[in-house]
Amino acid sequence: MADQTYKILLFMKRRPDISVEAFRDYYESKHAPLAEKYSSGVSRYIRRYIDPQPHPETGEFTDGPDVITELWFDNEETYRGTLAYITTSLMPDEIIEDEKNLFDRMAFRIATVVERESDFSNA
Repeated sequence: MADQTYKILLFMKRRPDISVEAFRDYYESKHAPLAEKYSSGVSRYIRRYIDPQPHPETGEFTDGPDVITELWFDNEETYRGTLAYITTSLMPDEIIEDEKNLFDRMAFRIATVVERESDFSNA
């Protein structure tokens, strides 16, 4: 793996009329394979499905995403090009049409991350 990994995070909510199970199944069996066709230069494509848990002070987690999708890049130029594309352009029609089967597209959010990791190996 490269010394530096660049990541784009996609925060997405399912359509309210789709169950959690149906959402996850469709994403894995239909949408992820379709998205992989358009993922040139992506070194890892990870879906992190959210299982909300209550917080003792703030209560239920009801307004967050259903999935956080991570796109990892080892090449900075490819990362920057992909980020510029997805933040200024619409996806191909094939992707948009499939997303309509699955996501609340108006709730999409995009972010990048800078990671810092604590080393607990000597703790």
